[in-house]
Amino acid sequence: MNRKIGVAVISAVALFGGAIVGGAPAYAAPVASTLIITGGNGVFELGPITITATANNAGKVKFFATGIAITGCEAISTSLVAPFVARCAWTPASGGPFALTGSFTPNDPAAFEVVTSAPLNVKVGVPQQGTLSPITIFADAVLASGAQGPLAPRFGTGCNVTNQYIVGQRIVFRIYANNADEGGAAMDPRNTEKAFIEITGVKDPIPLRYGNHSGGAFWVAVLATGAAPLYNTLGVINYKITFTAKPTTTVKVLSTKRVIARDAAGALVLNEAGALTFKWISYYRDRKLPNPIQGATGTYSPTWAAANSLLTLYALPTS
Repeated sequence: MNRKIGVAVISAVALFGGAIVGGAPAYAAPVASTLIITGGNGVFELGPITITATANNAGKVKFFATGIAITGCEAISTSLVAPFVARCAWTPASGGPFALTGSFTPNDPAAFEVVTSAPLNVKVGVPQQGTLSPITIFADAVLASGAQGPLAPRFGTGCNVTNQYIVGQRIVFRIYANNADEGGAAMDPRNTEKAFIEITGVKDPIPLRYGNHSGGAFWVAVLATGAAPLYNTLGVINYKITFTAKPTTTVKVLSTKRVIARDAAGALVLNEAGALTFKWISYYRDRKLPNPIQGATGTYSPTWAAANSLLTLYALPTS
């Protein structure tokens, strides 16, 4: 009889999913949760950026950007079936680098653990146009015409557009600029007060020269590299281009005037009495300003995130 009672007690414990160990029931430990953050690639002020969190079970995700909870994404539910995905629409407060993370709370805490994701490092894009100004500037760099440097002509073809140079070569900056204050007119010596390039490691600014280059007119500056006193600092060549427009001394003023009427063929238009007729037309005339308007200044410095996109000087290879 005692044996039958003991069997019944053990069976009852088994039905309730537990086992008596040392007088207390034992349960299976919760399974480890996983959370992976992806996305976050976007441009500042061009709408929300999507961040995606993928877990191994259903639950809620709290999203963070560099340790700060993202507004509106404090408790985003995942889908209820695999893949268990939650998405956050993130509007960053600025451009630049951020570490994106997520904190996951499972719907079934008895079966799964809470977990925090590994950080996803992203860079929110920012415009590369340089300083805000009516003057817009475009620049590239080419190898000086003709064979240049110790590896020429194999690695010294003139006028090649490139960002990588070897000590001993001459770098030509080709620069174009337009001025919105003058209706987008190209900047040339007639409307440009100053134009120069500053290069880190070069004592004085290099003036830009304007001229004809195989049928195209633009500004240029030459940086000669080689043994001292020439430029020979290896690595990224940091530079800044500056344009200053000439002051505005006259403006176009809309005016009207009375002129003799002519037909489409240019013949005089007479009235019924045979006398000349007149008409009023509008035109623009130059008016001198009593106080000239100072010309705008525009600057440009390359800020590409990828280092291998920047202008770089290398030593002559040894083998």
